[in-house]
Amino acid sequence: MKLPATGADQAVGLGLVGFSLLLFTYYTLWVIVLPFVDSDHVIHSYFLPREYSVILPGVAALILLLCVGTFIGVVTWKNRKPKKVD
Repeated sequence: MKLPATGADQAVGLGLVGFSLLLFTYYTLWVIVLPFVDSDHVIHSYFLPREYSVILPGVAALILLLCVGTFIGVVTWKNRKPKKVD
């Protein structure tokens, strides 16, 4: 049985899509466009130093892997069956 999405679900989904679009646009500008702009231009004040363009996604990937591994571990632990004693 498929339940229809409520207004709150749609609002949260729209918010997540908007946030993802904003983050993708910011990162694209930061990594692809900014190296071609003069370093003394005022637009550089809106972005972090370029070293963080590698560090932040790496940290985010590690956190994601940690969360996925923890989730799999918890689900596996809860679904294990006790050994039968003969």
